[in-house]
Amino acid sequence: MDTFSDMAVEPRPVRRRRPRRLSEVFARLAAEADGPVTIGQIRDALGDRSFAALLVFFAAFNLLPLPPGASVFLGAPLIIVSAQMVAGSSTAWLPRFLMRKSLSQAQFRALSERLIPRMVRLETLIRPRYWPFWRRRGDRVIGVIALILAIAVVLPVPLGNWLPAFATALVGLAMSERDGILFAIAVIVGIASLIVIALVIASAGAVLHLVFAQAGSAGWW
Repeated sequence: MDTFSDMAVEPRPVRRRRPRRLSEVFARLAAEADGPVTIGQIRDALGDRSFAALLVFFAAFNLLPLPPGASVFLGAPLIIVSAQMVAGSSTAWLPRFLMRKSLSQAQFRALSERLIPRMVRLETLIRPRYWPFWRRRGDRVIGVIALILAIAVVLPVPLGNWLPAFATALVGLAMSERDGILFAIAVIVGIASLIVIALVIASAGAVLHLVFAQAGSAGWW
């Protein structure tokens, strides 16, 4: 009788594969693109990390030098994504017309070449640590924060969309890696961005009030 047959064979521990980082996802999309890259393709490539990655992706557009007023349109997807997080959706839904929007191969690769090196540098500092939420229970809280920042992005405030967009990108990166320290930094940047926007709006209101007061005293009306 074979004595080895009676011996219990201990199963080998299964090593969990590290999920692909966002920089890796975008790098692969850029390398494999053989034509226009649609928003739908990007969402599908992101899989179960679509909420965090879409926050980073759409926020990144608002970090680029764009014509005045462009943030009103480019910030709308951020509102759609973050509102679904607040509602507790498990997967990101985007309108069909938005899913069909695409970037040419050259545009997507140019965008990737600008963003991926920055993402890689950030990802070397990001890791799971001090995450304040249990599993998916914090997604709604993060969604509320992202929604407030998304509304700030679309406000027609001169140069006022960059900082909240940057904070949104940090929120997405922190959510992707469950990094509580980065999340705290993102919240601080987000609060600072809202204060800056409030100051800009208050200053503009004060200037307009002064102009109208002087015009009135001059008898212009």
